Amino acid sequence: MVRLVLAIDEAILLGMRRWRRAAITTLMKTFTRLGDALSWVFAALVLIAAGGAAAPIGLRLGIAAGLAALVSQVLKRMWRRARPSAGVAGFTALVDNPDAFSFPSGHAAAAFAVALAMAGTVPGGPMFVALAFAVGISRVYLGAHYPLDVAVGAVLGVLCGAAARMAL
Repeated sequence: MVRLVLAIDEAILLGMRRWRRAAITTLMKTFTRLGDALSWVFAALVLIAAGGAAAPIGLRLGIAAGLAALVSQVLKRMWRRARPSAGVAGFTALVDNPDAFSFPSGHAAAAFAVALAMAGTVPGGPMFVALAFAVGISRVYLGAHYPLDVAVGAVLGVLCGAAARMAL
């Protein structure tokens, strides 16, 4: 059963190569940059520094993104799943990867954590959810992750976003 799931995971990854176009690649790289936990933590620090009503929003944002990044990095070191460019013969990713491990996706975890943490807190909450999905798709499209990495990262992110909401 595990082999079947991993085979489907790889087939979806490889199937996404047919969508590769220069304009789509540029868009996907933008989504990936927006999904980086450090981008969210930076945004959180700006909101906290602004003070007033923005400070608690920034704190929730920072906790969600930071917790998602921390937990996903710990799990990556436990599971040690190779990135597709190292695990699939002849496969080339469209972006450089920050580390050697793929499972779970830290970008997806951070994006979904932020989406849940911000839901109902700021106007445009559904846009955070749409962005989280775009970040997840971008990670597979760019060859940085298998779809399963992104799915587990999303679940992890939802849990971390819920923890951030409960904390504040």
